[in-house]
Amino acid sequence: MLTSARVKALATERGFDLCGIARAERHPKLARLAEWIAQGYAGEMAYLAGSLDERLDPAIALPTAKSIISVAVVYNTNQPYSATLADPERVAIARYAWGDDYHEALRQRLRGLLTALAAEAGAGFEALTSVDHEAIQERVFAEAAGLGWIGKNTCLINPELGSWLFLGEIITNAELEPDAPIADHCGTCTRCIEACPTEAIHAVPTGQPYSIDATRCLSYLTIETRGEIDPAMQPTVTQQIYGCDICQDVCPWNRKAAVSDDPAWQPREGLAFPLLARLAAMSDAEWSAKLKGSAMRRAGLARIRRTLRYASANRR
Repeated sequence: MLTSARVKALATERGFDLCGIARAERHPKLARLAEWIAQGYAGEMAYLAGSLDERLDPAIALPTAKSIISVAVVYNTNQPYSATLADPERVAIARYAWGDDYHEALRQRLRGLLTALAAEAGAGFEALTSVDHEAIQERVFAEAAGLGWIGKNTCLINPELGSWLFLGEIITNAELEPDAPIADHCGTCTRCIEACPTEAIHAVPTGQPYSIDATRCLSYLTIETRGEIDPAMQPTVTQQIYGCDICQDVCPWNRKAAVSDDPAWQPREGLAFPLLARLAAMSDAEWSAKLKGSAMRRAGLARIRRTLRYASANRR
């Protein structure tokens, strides 16, 4: 019989830093997702509304689902934080995009874990894996599984490891003992709210706490926006040219965040705080080589060059 303890042991063997179990049920926190979308905070991310039912109920993805196994991997590397970047000639790329594409790397590790679980569970075992692209609200179930709490910047924060975490899930029909959630430790701290350069993170009483207006977030603006960025927001594109880490940089729980030596997450040459002029001068062939197997492919070269154009103009 497959047990929660055995699941966690197998996850550790396969390189996951955290593993927890939650019940595969409609989580109360997910009720706010529909309201958040209706308020227009999702911007152009229409896929969120299109997959809303599946996001609210894991049983739609797997009708026999009883448990959700949540895992996490630290991707933080031994590099300074972007909030401390003082060189005006350099720009910042979100550290999750410095190394290999985490979607494929985690998907392979999850498949290995799934194979091991199936071998021990025996006949009748059903499961599917999820890494970001699938319609599973990862942070909500990771929080329910005790991996951390969802902070005011909407990132999952673990008290020992920090928030630089890649998340993945296995939805299964196995009856596993669930873990207890961790208490929220954000308290009265508002550093992420105050540090956000576009005021995208909601604070009471201006909006729902623990919520972000994606249409103001630099990660959304530089990655998800397909055409030209809203003229009112274009002046905010100066240093963060692909994603944004500022709300995590300033989080007190990341002062002593765990650091990974995993080769998959180490920064590729020229991606950790590159010179803006160097990026702007790169040819298509250079960019093609740089983006191969990278999470930065999501935005594509056209959007990246658009953002570089804004950053160059705003610096001048």
